[in-house]
Amino acid sequence: MHQGPRPRGGADLLLLAAAFGYRLSPVAPLPSPDADIRHLVEAGDAPRAATLALRAYGPEVLGFLVGMLRNEADASDVFAAFSERLWKGLPRFAWGCSLRTWCYVLARNEAHRFARGELQRRGRNVAIEAAEDIAERVRTETLPFLRTAVRDAVDELRATLSPDDRALLILRVDRELAWEDVALALKGGELTPADLRRETARLRKRFQLVKERILGLAKAKGIGQPE
Repeated sequence: MHQGPRPRGGADLLLLAAAFGYRLSPVAPLPSPDADIRHLVEAGDAPRAATLALRAYGPEVLGFLVGMLRNEADASDVFAAFSERLWKGLPRFAWGCSLRTWCYVLARNEAHRFARGELQRRGRNVAIEAAEDIAERVRTETLPFLRTAVRDAVDELRATLSPDDRALLILRVDRELAWEDVALALKGGELTPADLRRETARLRKRFQLVKERILGLAKAKGIGQPE
């Protein structure tokens, strides 16, 4: 999969990006670190690979979780669980999609576990302590930037959406993921080609409905309109 072009729509999508923009600059590291991370995994240096992965993708994943959950403390807890999952699961990652997409799969799965009250801290060990240390560094460096990026004027718009709809807009508009990657991230990363086509088509329709709803509310409130 590849990062798709920003969806077209002019001023309307600029408004959406402002409303759902939890972007840290850069959104994704360029060039992609995936080849280096995979080389480290295959060389048996999983801890170093996981550290590089968390440093590369951790800030944008934390921003995604803040946008999805709308609570810094909750997002921090889920981010810690995501970091542990990545640290332990990276050696078994099959590279069927990009590492960036897989990170969003893990993050969304942990967010859903949190919403169901199923998020549990694993037993402590050296690997988990290392993951938590890196996660804490990412949080410390990232959250102050998110606080300045989140605009009070559009927070009410975000509040009207479900967590899944917020996730859809963040992944597509702000993170600029290709539709296939959005579908994989939101459905768990394992879809047959036929299921992927159907889910992509469904999400495109859902995106249009959500976009029209948000833009209607924004225009009614005078947000994004010329002075």
